[in-house]
Amino acid sequence: MPRFRSRRPSPAPADVVVSEELLAPLRTGMELCYQTFGDPADEPLLLVMGLGGPMTWWDAGLCRLLAQSGFYVIRYDNRDTGRSSRGTGRVTRPMLVRAFVGAKVEAPYGIADLAEDGFGLLDHLGIESAHVTGVSMGGMIAQTMAIAHPDRVRSLVSIMSTTGRRTVGWQDPRILPVMLAPKGQGLEAYVAAAARMGALIGSPQYPESAESSRARAEETYTRGISAAGVLRQMLAVLTQPDRAPALARLHLPAAVIHGMEDRMVNPSGGRATARAIPGAQLLLIPGMGHDLPPELWETFRDVIRHTADKAAVSEAAAS
Repeated sequence: MPRFRSRRPSPAPADVVVSEELLAPLRTGMELCYQTFGDPADEPLLLVMGLGGPMTWWDAGLCRLLAQSGFYVIRYDNRDTGRSSRGTGRVTRPMLVRAFVGAKVEAPYGIADLAEDGFGLLDHLGIESAHVTGVSMGGMIAQTMAIAHPDRVRSLVSIMSTTGRRTVGWQDPRILPVMLAPKGQGLEAYVAAAARMGALIGSPQYPESAESSRARAEETYTRGISAAGVLRQMLAVLTQPDRAPALARLHLPAAVIHGMEDRMVNPSGGRATARAIPGAQLLLIPGMGHDLPPELWETFRDVIRHTADKAAVSEAAAS
């Protein structure tokens, strides 16, 4: 599965209020585990994680940095990850292979359902609209949220993601066999599998230490792993529609960030996303793979803040 990692999380300072982890009941019957950073009076920023990743892959240090920049930061576990509800429906590896080559396959749920989960969390928090940032599958969810309810998405930042069109944002062919390979049972097997995937898709210019990789994997495992849930999320990704025509109709501040060394989602996916959204900013980062290196946190913060500021300017001009 994708790897979004950091050094060991540092505690939040006194000037950033961090909530406990809480459960949000949704109208669909799902419950999403979430946590907030910062002042509820600040601008809401919803952070959407990628395939198989709990909300803690948005490191507390990055969340703190964003909160210090004027955001009320909300991170959460997608369904089928961490401490959120598990979905239903069996997905087999042959189903994934058929979907990977473009055959029609019925998925238990799609990216649109995951987008509605995000809105359900905002409803629970009493938030009418928010800035939305997503990575990888989370970027697909964030894009879908903007398409489905553009009045509820103030600004959009899509990181290491793609439009859903099969001719862009392709995956290195070495990755799917690793993702589908048996991983064994228990913590040590999960830690070893995470290390193998990290070596395959991580940022060459910002390598992670073995200690940091292990700490992240242990935390992820402890929060709750669902192999069946990861397969359901994978099928949602593989069966997603091409959003480019709908993205072209968006009128909101948007930015796209992509690593030039990304093997999970080829940089063509980021380029296509930026081309599709009118006026979107594109930042291609040399040496970055498919992760969130701490060395780039300030860059991510600056892009998210700048994009949100554009929304404020547009709102002021319209009033």
